[in-house]
Amino acid sequence: MEPKRELTSVDLAALVSELNAYKGAKLDKAYLYGDDLVRLKLRDYDRGRVELILEVGDVMRAHVAAPTHVPDAPGRPPNFAMMLRNRLSGADFEGVEQYEFDRILEFEFSREDGDTKIIVELFGHGNVAVCDGTYEVIDCLDTVRLKSRTVAPGSTYGFPDSRINPLTVDYEGFAHTMDDSDTDVVRTLATQLNWGGLWAEELCTRAGVEKVLDITEAGDEEYEQLYDVVQRLAESLSSADLDPRVYYEVDDGDDEDGEDSGDDGPRGVVDVTPVPLEEHEMDDSLASDAYETFNGAVDDYFYELDRSDDEESEPVGNTGPDFEEQIAKHERIIEQQEGAISGFEEQAEEEREKAELLYGNYGLVDEVISTVRSAREDDVPWDDIAETFEAGADQGIPEAEAVVDVDGSEGTVTLELDGTRVAVDVADGVEKNADRLYTEAKRIEGKKEGAMAAIEDTREELAEIKERKAAYEERDEDDSEDEDDEHEVDWLARADIPIRRDEKWFERFRWFHTSTGYLVIGGRDADQNEELVKKYVEGGDRVFHTQAHGGPVTVLKATDPSEPSREVDFDDGTLQQAAQFAVTYSSVWKDGRYADDVYMVDADQVSKTPESGEFLEKGGFAIRGDRTYFRDTPVGCAVGIQCEPSTRVIGGPPAAIEDRVETSMRVEPGRYAQGDVAKRIYREFRERFNDTSFVRKVASPDRIQHFLPPGGSRIVEE
Repeated sequence: MEPKRELTSVDLAALVSELNAYKGAKLDKAYLYGDDLVRLKLRDYDRGRVELILEVGDVMRAHVAAPTHVPDAPGRPPNFAMMLRNRLSGADFEGVEQYEFDRILEFEFSREDGDTKIIVELFGHGNVAVCDGTYEVIDCLDTVRLKSRTVAPGSTYGFPDSRINPLTVDYEGFAHTMDDSDTDVVRTLATQLNWGGLWAEELCTRAGVEKVLDITEAGDEEYEQLYDVVQRLAESLSSADLDPRVYYEVDDGDDEDGEDSGDDGPRGVVDVTPVPLEEHEMDDSLASDAYETFNGAVDDYFYELDRSDDEESEPVGNTGPDFEEQIAKHERIIEQQEGAISGFEEQAEEEREKAELLYGNYGLVDEVISTVRSAREDDVPWDDIAETFEAGADQGIPEAEAVVDVDGSEGTVTLELDGTRVAVDVADGVEKNADRLYTEAKRIEGKKEGAMAAIEDTREELAEIKERKAAYEERDEDDSEDEDDEHEVDWLARADIPIRRDEKWFERFRWFHTSTGYLVIGGRDADQNEELVKKYVEGGDRVFHTQAHGGPVTVLKATDPSEPSREVDFDDGTLQQAAQFAVTYSSVWKDGRYADDVYMVDADQVSKTPESGEFLEKGGFAIRGDRTYFRDTPVGCAVGIQCEPSTRVIGGPPAAIEDRVETSMRVEPGRYAQGDVAKRIYREFRERFNDTSFVRKVASPDRIQHFLPPGGSRIVEE
């Protein structure tokens, strides 16, 4: 049995009541690990330290964790974490709600200067959005722009389309939804009533209803049994009357030949549930532990799951990246996406067919609507209207025979037209009802277009993985053929890469080392440009600047600031790399251009003293004497991960970077925001390294963004 990696809607409904027990706790600090795990550290008057974990990556969870289960704080807080700290430090936790029956939690915090909502999406690719009190998005881990919804800074947060909430639907709505299905009972519960596969099976088992019973053979008896089970479960969830369980597989102690191996014991956790599941209790391969709180069960479950994942990632011998698993995963995703697209096509076609049936039976439908309207104008009760239609059907009146349901609460009448049931709103005419169905078909087709875009992305990712697999296998063949080559560490394949970091004085500037080993530094803004000219330009250094306005002061250092200055004869390649660095991080990139002129001067030609009658702005400087020009210098930037002698992200001119790193990616001017490009590079790096936790620690999206040029970019496909 595959371990559960995502909390279900039922799980979230159970967690909400327990998490709300922490109302009034104050937020101390916020942390971001990689691009998918947010940690909120709070202080509660009664409980002390409270660690709220929100993870939206390969694992999707939201719960309070024991302090011993919390990862160490990352070294440098990224921008997203700093934003959370600035906005929420000292804020009171006001509570959490589940959005309808979706896998969405909305955490609310208040402070004197305003309210903040943290919306956690535990479905799809996952997301965390930070909004103000009016739901305007301040920032989010992932930008979402679909026809149906938008989640992007500056926009109003868009919730997904509403669906049936099976915990609150009344019996009539429950039975109506069941009747509308064209499949069996368990699939109807799973898809139409949004229970999902496991809980749909559990409800059938508890109710004593055959899972594969065709819906046409089910009736009030089965519906009432199922609805009663749902009501009891809903009451348990809302009142927090739970009996949580963590399930794990057990070894029966027999070897492959059926002999007792003497090795009985747990194999690993596979599920966590707010109440015992009869489906699991009947499985002899599963055992369970009971917990006092569901939150405690969830915390232990994911802690053990993480440990088991780490153990499974330990390589046996000299193993490489598990390309086959990645390929299989993407193929499964594509299969699911194709199924969703097919479902959208069928749904849209069904809505169009219903609209056409209304027009094809225009006279009959119009007569039914007119009859109901006339009766309601005379204050005839809905039940009497239904009885009138039943009597008319017994008399063989075609219009009455077509009526299969009258719903006064919704103001609708359901007609059976050529074997298809169509609900019409009696407040509207035939045309408006048909138009509503056509509009719904278009909305579903919009969802199909979003799914088609997503499947193309997944197919591109799959193609890239297959290319890397082929390249990796080719490299292995080359290595085996050349037995005299020195042994090199395959950092991509290692399961555990040690972190070796020492912060350097120049890392707060833009920087890189040339392929010949010289340090190049540049200012990030006017203040840093000012500081560089005043403090770090020394004899023997070269200073570069673009001909275009709006570029960093770029200094090619001949010596370290702690060393005495000296003259150095820099080779052409070194000078070209420094010039490319200057143009890459200038306004040239922002403007979407690919080249510009760069000039170079000696250190003693740079002055902060203006000519008589002139004025220098902050960050500006005066140049005296001749300049050396590098005409049409092309922009160029690569970002990569270095594994030795230290572990860090580095970036700069490709010629200087690519031989120093284990893996890298190039970017060029484009239309995608820095943050979005950084996240995509981060995800790609995580795919390339076997030790994904190493990538999270040393190459977070914010560290990658540190080396990206200002303005829009796009990844160069190689």
